Formats: sequence, C-alpha cells, structure tokens
Amino acid sequence: MKVFARLLALLVLLLAAVPGHAALPSPAPGRLSVYFLDVGQGDAALIVSPTGKTVLIDGGPPEAGARLAARLRELVKGPLDLVILTHPHLDHLGGLRAAVKAVGAKRFMDPGFDHPSEAYRDLLDFVGHEVGQVMSPEPNPQAPQTLLTVGLGEGVALTVLWPRVPQESFLANTRSDPNANSIVTKLTYGKTAFLFTGDSEPPTEEVLLQKPVDLTATVLKVAHHGGKHSSTAAFLERVKPQAAVISCGVGNDYGHPSPEVLGRLRDVRARAFRTDQDGEVLAVSDGTTVTLRSTKGGAGATSLSGTQQAGSPVALGPIQPTPHGRSGRSTEKEPEPGAPRTRTPVEPPAPASASEATGERYVSLKGSKVFHRESCKTLKRSKNERTVYTSRADALRERRPAEDCHP
Repeated sequence: MKVFARLLALLVLLLAAVPGHAALPSPAPGRLSVYFLDVGQGDAALIVSPTGKTVLIDGGPPEAGARLAARLRELVKGPLDLVILTHPHLDHLGGLRAAVKAVGAKRFMDPGFDHPSEAYRDLLDFVGHEVGQVMSPEPNPQAPQTLLTVGLGEGVALTVLWPRVPQESFLANTRSDPNANSIVTKLTYGKTAFLFTGDSEPPTEEVLLQKPVDLTATVLKVAHHGGKHSSTAAFLERVKPQAAVISCGVGNDYGHPSPEVLGRLRDVRARAFRTDQDGEVLAVSDGTTVTLRSTKGGAGATSLSGTQQAGSPVALGPIQPTPHGRSGRSTEKEPEPGAPRTRTPVEPPAPASASEATGERYVSLKGSKVFHRESCKTLKRSKNERTVYTSRADALRERRPAEDCHP
C-alpha cells in the first residue's frame, strides 16, 4: 500500500507539471493584468490595474457562474471597482449575479438599452440592491464632445468609445440592436492598449471608423465570439491588433469562430488566441510590452511590443455626433429608456440641498440599503415594492444615499 501511495503521489506531481495546463498566475503588482476568462460560449474579462483596481467586463452564460465566481475569488481581493455589462444578452450577463455575490462590486455599468429579457430585468433588480452605483456610459454633459474615461491608477485608463447616449442615439434597424449598441472600450497603459468590443456589429464598427478616435490596439477582444458578420476588414485594418482573443465554447452550435474572421485576422497578422482551444488567456503589460500566455498554450508565452504613443489621448479631436441616417441610425429616435445616467464613476456627490429645493420625495426599494430621488431612473428599472419618504432626514434614519442620483 505504501508503494502504491508513493506512486499515486508521484503521478499527481507529474500531471501537475505537464506544461501548458497549470493555472495562470495571480496579478503581478505594478503590472496591468487582463484575464480573458474561459466561460464557454460567452464573454468575461477581468482587468487588474497596477494599483489593484479591478474591472469585470461581462460574466458569461448562467452555466459558467460557479466557475467564474471561484476564479474571481482567486484573483480579486475585495469588491470589484466596476462591473460592465456590454449588452443585455444571456451569454454575457448570465454569470454576473454569481460574480457579484462572490466578491462584491462598487459600480455597475450597462448601455441603458431597453431590452425585454426577463434575465436582464432580474439582473438589474439584483444590482440595484447589491451594488452602490448603477450607471450608463453617458459622456460628461459639461463636455459632450469628449469621451467618458475611467482612471484606474498609474496612468491606466479605460475609455468608453460607444455608445454615447444622449449625445448620439442608439443604433437602430441593425441585425441585432442590442449587439450593435454594445459598450466598446479601450484600455490604455503606456505604449500598450486593449480594445474590448462586446458583440458589436458592422454598423458599430462603421460609426467608430467615422470618428477621430485612435482605435489601434496591441490586443483585440474579438467581437461576437468570432462571428462572421463582425470584425470587418476595414475595422481590423484600423485597429491593427498584434494579438486577438476569441471567447467561445468548445463545439458551440454557432460555428464560432468563423473561417471568415480567422482569415481576416491572418490578413492583419494578428496572433489568434481561442478560449475553446487555449483555455483562459492572460495578457500582462508593463506599459511597453504585452506578454500573453494561456492555460493550454504549450508553445509558451508570446511577447508583443506596444505601438501607442505613450500619454497620447484616445480621441484625436472633438467627438461629433455621427450624421443621422447613416449606419442604420434612426433620424428621430429618442434615447432608449433604461439605465440611470451619471457623469463619471468618480463624479462628486451633489449637495444635499440640490434635490430638497425642488420638494422632491425620496424612495427606497424593498430590501435595498440605499434611497434614491423619486426621479431617479433606477426606480423605473425595478418593479419591486418601495418605501417613500417625504424628507431626506427621514430617509437617512433608515437608509444611506444612493451613488447614482446623489439624493
């Protein structure tokens, strides 16, 4: 028995030492780490800045929730600073409840695009109770020609390129309006950059190509799991990715990634990583180079030199609204109802007297620890029972002020 036990222990050690299958390391202090998590047929990416700020972009499908939660517990200390849902489809939102329950979250952002999905509405109710601030990526109304940027410390910035409601209306009459209005962000650190595209469609890409925006990126998160309708040749030529990460499930029913997209990535000489074949992918930047490795990548690490002009803005000029009538855009469509609006995640609270001067009442949702102004759009997104307070002082006795409307 002793001999068998020793052989078994040796076998375990040998299996653990097999190259390409070891768990990827925890975030390195002083480095920007981006984990493209393996959640099957869906999307989830975790950003950890050099100062430890964390952003989760999407949460994969429901069946990935437990696995995502476990991985976040390994990688994240304390609540996530920001959770971004790029668009309200189940393969991107399904695991977010488990993720937030596992580690917590300070802020939640989604496009604010109205969608009838019951799973989406349930998620909004959940984050309305569990997350301090629920917001959508509205540009600063005092500077509408600029892009919303979230600072993550040490010169790391996450800039929202699309959507830009209410400065520009949501795209309409596309193949999939929820996909076309995915939140598109660019993460920059020194000479390196990452572009996250959600499930954006060709009309989204066309809008971005029309703007004076620097789209180049060292690493591209490929749109729509490598579906053939996204990642057009013109868009890839502008982005010039050196590496491209495709998040998709093994043997998925959609045939993702498509041969067309893989061919277009080869045409721009981008090294493709696929979560269905490579597992989880980790990209680490020191501001000059990006090193990528994967859990199943037997070939070892890949190092790429960044080509961004360090310190240069993402926007090359003032951002003007895209002309109406192009890219399937409606000429009269009003901004869709949905997420509450804030200027930026770091916008200082409004003075307490600002809402009191209007005689506005204050409202708290059942089970929530915060209260809102009666006009707050968060309330319109929830059907939960609510408590109404006629004065701020009464509300403060039982709740704390919400961070989205600063009552």
